[in-house]
Amino acid sequence: MTDLSRPHTLLDRPRLDAVVEPVVRAHGGEVVDIEWKQEPGGWVLRVFVEKLGSAEASATTAGLTDGRVSLELCAGVARDLSPALDVADIIPHRYSLEVSSPGVERPLRGARDYARFAGQKAKLRLREAVEGQKVLVGVLEPAPDAQAGKVAVRDGERLFVTDEDNVVSGRLVFEFGPPPRPGKPGKSGKAGKRDKAGKAGQHPKHREGASRPAADTKETRNS
Repeated sequence: MTDLSRPHTLLDRPRLDAVVEPVVRAHGGEVVDIEWKQEPGGWVLRVFVEKLGSAEASATTAGLTDGRVSLELCAGVARDLSPALDVADIIPHRYSLEVSSPGVERPLRGARDYARFAGQKAKLRLREAVEGQKVLVGVLEPAPDAQAGKVAVRDGERLFVTDEDNVVSGRLVFEFGPPPRPGKPGKSGKAGKRDKAGKAGQHPKHREGASRPAADTKETRNS
């Protein structure tokens, strides 16, 4: 997850959460992640959401639709979140707001997600190398002996175990077909990045003159 509290980003994460989360929940969703970054077209605030209760129900992205959100939900969140952010005045300059589903290569946010998506392929970036590796790509597994605060990734015959605090960022890796069985190398079939279905939003406080794209991708708002 992007650190929104760093000085150069000019954002107060607790204040931002206090505005974003109630709006998302009011539309029957919950926040998966928030990304704040500067892109060629300007600053972008991305809010990734899923259906409320998906985490508790352990809804996965592997062929299940339980946690997927509709375009209507994303558009509704974007519509109501836009003026709420204006009133809170957290961001002092123009930016774009996007609200979308996390997609098949969704970010992983710690122990709950590691357990929820056990058996699926993931990519973790580490602060400190483990067995010479600072990037781990493999199938998420429960830590040996159920060690608390640990995350395990299997790549073929090799099992990498590291502290959860050592993970800088993590996300699922989409591939065609089922993940390889533990202990057996499998063929990687990596496909497209983020699922655009259910994507919506851009904040009215942003670039002028933006248009509204086709309804099956995302709604754009500017200010």
